Amino acid sequence: MSVVTRFAPSPTGYLHIGGARTALYSWLHARQNNGRFVLRIEDTDRERSTDEAVTAILDAMAWLDLEHDGEIYYQTQRFDRYAEVIAQLLAEGKAYRCYSTAAEVEAMREAARERGDKPKYDGTWRPMPGKTLPEPPAGVDPVIRFATPLDGVTVIPDLVKGDITIANSELDDLIIARADGTPTYNFCVVVDDMDMGITHVIRGDDHVNNTPRQINIFKALVDSQIGGNSELPRYAHVPMILGPDGKRLSKRHGAVGVMRYREQGFLPQALLNYLVRLGWAHGDQEIFTREQMIAHFDIANVQGGASTFDPEKLLWVNQEHIKAAEPEELIDELAWHLARHGIEGVDQDDLIAIASVQQGRCKTMTEMAEQSLFLFREVAEYEPKAVKKHIKTATPDLLAQVRDTLARLEGWHAEDLAAAVKGVAEGNEVGMGKVAQPIRIALTGGPVSPSIDDTLVLLGREATLARLDQAVDAFRALKAG
Repeated sequence: MSVVTRFAPSPTGYLHIGGARTALYSWLHARQNNGRFVLRIEDTDRERSTDEAVTAILDAMAWLDLEHDGEIYYQTQRFDRYAEVIAQLLAEGKAYRCYSTAAEVEAMREAARERGDKPKYDGTWRPMPGKTLPEPPAGVDPVIRFATPLDGVTVIPDLVKGDITIANSELDDLIIARADGTPTYNFCVVVDDMDMGITHVIRGDDHVNNTPRQINIFKALVDSQIGGNSELPRYAHVPMILGPDGKRLSKRHGAVGVMRYREQGFLPQALLNYLVRLGWAHGDQEIFTREQMIAHFDIANVQGGASTFDPEKLLWVNQEHIKAAEPEELIDELAWHLARHGIEGVDQDDLIAIASVQQGRCKTMTEMAEQSLFLFREVAEYEPKAVKKHIKTATPDLLAQVRDTLARLEGWHAEDLAAAVKGVAEGNEVGMGKVAQPIRIALTGGPVSPSIDDTLVLLGREATLARLDQAVDAFRALKAG
C-alpha cells in the first residue's frame, strides 16, 4: 500500500513550531516512501477558525516549501459527507441521540468522581437490550453520541511509543454531532482519514487520548462498509517541544508563528533542519540539506522523550546554512528583507554579489539586509564615536588622495581597488587602518562593512567617488571648526 500522510491544522491561529515539526515529519515520511502528503484544514470549529489563520498557515507551508499533493481539503466543505455517515451510524445503532443537558452530564461526571469511577457520561440515552429510554423532552435538539464498545480493549499501534492499550470501559460515548448538527473533531478526522486513504497519522502526543476514540469510530465505519481505506492507519505520536524551563513551549519562551522566524532572518531550510533534530538524530550530524533529511529520516527513530527548544542552537544552524549556501540560494530571502526596508527591484546579479560578500559575516538574513543598506542609501550622517576615533586632521587629505587614485583606475575590480588603497597608505607611511577605517566611515557612515575592496566593488565607482567627495568636505569642515 502506498504511504499517505497528512497535516491537518486547525485554523485558529498561526502555524507554530510544534505544528511545523509535525508537518515536516509527515512530509518527510511521505517523500522518502514515494507517497502522498495531504494538507487538510480542520475548520469545523467555526467560532475560533478564521480566514486569516488559514492564510497564515498556507503562507507558512509555502515558505517552508512543504508542498502538498493534490487539492487542499477543508472540513467545512465536507459536511454532506459527515451527515451521510452519521445517518448510517444512527440507522445501524452505532450512534444515538442524546438529550442530556450539559449540566446533567456534568452532574453525572461529578457523581462518578465521588464514587471513585472514571468521570464520564453514564449512557442515559444509549439504547440497550431491555432498556426503556426516557421520553425525549420537547423543544430540545439532541446531540449525537457514538456508542463506544462497552468492553474489550483498544490498541494504538504507535511507531514512536510502541503499542498503547486502552480499556474501552475508560472511554466515553463521545459526541460526534452537536445539537446544531455540526460534526465534531474526533468524528470528522476519522471519516477524512478513511476517505483520503491516510496510512500514517503523525501528530503530537497531546492527541494520544483522542486516538482510541478515533480507532473505535474507524472500526465501526469499516464494519458498516461506509467506504474509504479499511486498514487502520499506523500512528506516530511525537513528544511535545519544551521551553528551557521544562514546560511546554509557549509565547512566554519566545515561541512565535513560523512566519515570525522569517521576519527574524531565519532561512526556511535552516528552520526545518533545526526542527527535524528536535526528537530525531542521524549519528552526530547536525546540518542537513533537504535531500539528506529525506534520505535519512525515519519516523520509527523519533525519540519518546520531549525535546527542548534552544534559540541559540537555531541561530547557529541558521548561520551554518547561510555560510554553506550558494549565493543564488539566498537572494529571494535577501530581496524580501530589503523590501521590508523599502528597497525593491534590486537586480539579481547585484543581489548575488551582495550575498556572496555578506554570507560569511551574518547569522541571519535580517542582519545581511541591514548591513547592506548603505549600498542603497546616501550617507546622511557619520557616527560620532567613529568620527572621534578615526577622523584625524590628516584624514581629509588622505581620503582626497584615495578618491583621486580610484578615479584614475580604468576598471573597478577588487584587486586593483585594494592595491590603490594600499598604495595611498604606503605613500603616506601610515598603516592601512588609518586609511581603511576613514573610507568605511565615508562610504557607510560607520566603521563596520565588508572588506574595503568588497565594499568598493559593491558600491560601484560613481557612488564611491561621490561619497568620498562628500566626506572630504564634511571632515575638512569638522576639523576647521
